[in-house]
Amino acid sequence: MKILHLDTNHQLLISQLNDLGFVNDEDYTSSKDAIEKKIQNYDGIIIRSRFSIDKTFLDAATNLKFIGRVGAGLENIDCDYATKKGITLIAAPEGNRNAVGEHALGMLLSLFNKLNKADREIRNGLWQREANRGVELDGKTIGLIGYGNMGKAFAKKLLGFNVEVLCYDIKEYVGDKNAKQVTLKELQEQADVLSIHTPQTPQTVGMINTAFINQFKKSFWFINTARGKSVVTKDLVAALQSGKILGAGLDVLEYEKSSFEDMFSSQMPEAFQYLIKAENVLLTPHVAGWTIESKEKLAQTIVDKIKAKFC
Repeated sequence: MKILHLDTNHQLLISQLNDLGFVNDEDYTSSKDAIEKKIQNYDGIIIRSRFSIDKTFLDAATNLKFIGRVGAGLENIDCDYATKKGITLIAAPEGNRNAVGEHALGMLLSLFNKLNKADREIRNGLWQREANRGVELDGKTIGLIGYGNMGKAFAKKLLGFNVEVLCYDIKEYVGDKNAKQVTLKELQEQADVLSIHTPQTPQTVGMINTAFINQFKKSFWFINTARGKSVVTKDLVAALQSGKILGAGLDVLEYEKSSFEDMFSSQMPEAFQYLIKAENVLLTPHVAGWTIESKEKLAQTIVDKIKAKFC
């Protein structure tokens, strides 16, 4: 079987697939059109987020048996059409779930203790202790929406903090010893912190909007390490301005392109300009799952799943 690699990944991915007897070709620079012209020669492709895999591309891939996405989500692939054509879809959420859990926890602790604000002030010659008095995580209720690989990883990281962890998920019976599964209404009545861990689907796009936010009984802190398009940013900004949301840690943004990069190629929306300046907002460039260790684990997960299915 021949595999075309469209993005660079950890070297073990190609070396181990070679050892398993696959033929591996690499093309990290050709246009999507150029790839389409030769994709019929391949049984599998490995991609991160270089371009979308749409119907036109899939129709050209007449011999394709699998698509391996070195990451957690598959929203850049027309999954329904690929499945109809008998193409196996392989993702690797197991590979970066620990990284995402650690990142979410780091964001939350940084917001609670104003670490980034205090650091900037000291670098500018300001020593303001009272203005940087923090909040403790101890005793808080953490609400998680989405309790799959990422939500479970974050809940596990919270074990030592004497917090109550609640989870809401469209699937039944996903709660465990680390998180109690509740209704969305219960979560909104009790949560001091909301962290979302959902994939990008028609149901989750625009999910965090004014109506949703106002259903929360208390003002709350918000963490998003999932997908930017789950949040209506102007509504988030309005909630930050009103105090309904006390602070936000955002690893992903509504304005990201399909490749999750190239954020600053056009004029920044007004809501984004507010986020950049807000002291109670922490921003990172979609790197929650982007650690040295996860790079290796993501690649290994893809290899293991290809081996299990096709060897």
